[in-house]
Amino acid sequence: MSKVEITIPEQLEMQIAQLVERGEFLNREEAVEDLLSTGLKAYKTSGPTDEEEEPGYEDDGMMGHDDEYVF
Repeated sequence: MSKVEITIPEQLEMQIAQLVERGEFLNREEAVEDLLSTGLKAYKTSGPTDEEEEPGYEDDGMMGHDDEYVF
């Protein structure tokens, strides 16, 4: 795993510390890694990912129909 050093605003550091204190994450490192990963997935970046995306109906419509939904 690569190491990265970043500088973040104090407000973000406080929010991360609060998440760790509430037990959302085990430690700061886990919190930053998970939050960064979630943020990157939200931007739908290309390239390899840790998790396989499940196929959905977003691209082809339901049941393979492009312009209508079949129930």
